[in-house]
Amino acid sequence: MNLQDSKVLVTGGVGFIGSHLVEKLAKMGCRKVTAFDNFDDFYPGKNDNAKIINKELNAKIERGDIRDKDALSDVVEENDVIFHLAGQAGVRYCNEQPLEANNVNVEGTLNVLMAAKKHDIKKIVYASSSSIFGDPVYLPIDEKHPTSPNSPYGVSKLAAEQYCKVFSKVYGMNVISLRYFSVYGPRGRPDQVIYAFAEKIASDSSPVIFGDGNQTRDFTFVSDIVDATVLAMEKDVNPGEVFNIGHGSRITINDLAKKVALAMHSEVKPEYEEKSKGDFPDTEANNEKAKKLLGWNPKVGFDEGLQLFLDWFNESRQTENQPSSPFGPAMS
Repeated sequence: MNLQDSKVLVTGGVGFIGSHLVEKLAKMGCRKVTAFDNFDDFYPGKNDNAKIINKELNAKIERGDIRDKDALSDVVEENDVIFHLAGQAGVRYCNEQPLEANNVNVEGTLNVLMAAKKHDIKKIVYASSSSIFGDPVYLPIDEKHPTSPNSPYGVSKLAAEQYCKVFSKVYGMNVISLRYFSVYGPRGRPDQVIYAFAEKIASDSSPVIFGDGNQTRDFTFVSDIVDATVLAMEKDVNPGEVFNIGHGSRITINDLAKKVALAMHSEVKPEYEEKSKGDFPDTEANNEKAKKLLGWNPKVGFDEGLQLFLDWFNESRQTENQPSSPFGPAMS
């Protein structure tokens, strides 16, 4: 796939990961890059992200919702390939709003697939999640690990992934799914755990840890996620393939809180609350398949990535205060 000659659609293209992807695709010299996004209130950084995207001459923004079949069909018709990143994120939010999770993540994805089928889209890369696995049976988690999600969010992402696989089998469409592991970095969502910890510490308050803090996560820097996503589109792999996209290491939430506090020159200690429903004890990606078939290797270690995030966080706080999430930190 030669992306430079392609008209590229990114659903959710003004969100956290989507805006980074749109920016990279534009700088790669794609023929045209369209960010399709509904500018929902769940993630408050989209207006700032839109300003970054609007600086790229070959990128444009179309306001719309993947639940709107007509608007979606119109924008899909104008493109050659689709990166499908639009979705309702947040395990805790989706616990409160399971219908929203289903409507956006499952029905919205089905709408994308149907529009792509109608307009003969060459290839789709879908952003799935490590939340589809639930409690790990073994670590690190490979692509053959059982899928038994613990939350409505995980269920919705798995259902959408299954639709992607079935559309490859039944209709001969070229759809690749990527299971992202705990993405972090500049422009991150306020409900994400690293952002939530930094926000608390910056205000000299105690970061909140749900559970005992011994749970672990495989944090993966956003630029590495974007690199893998682009490679999944460019590389010639079998339709319907799934890939784990994670750094391949893990850290406890207790150690995370310590690292964030140390990097922010704070001695504040965390507070502990009851474990959240839908949480799971550990994640760690076996990323050998992505390395072998996509030629992808994560480049940003956690300490470096944390500092890059905090540099952005401190700069963004000087310009305006980002609102915090009412649903607490998300660790998926």
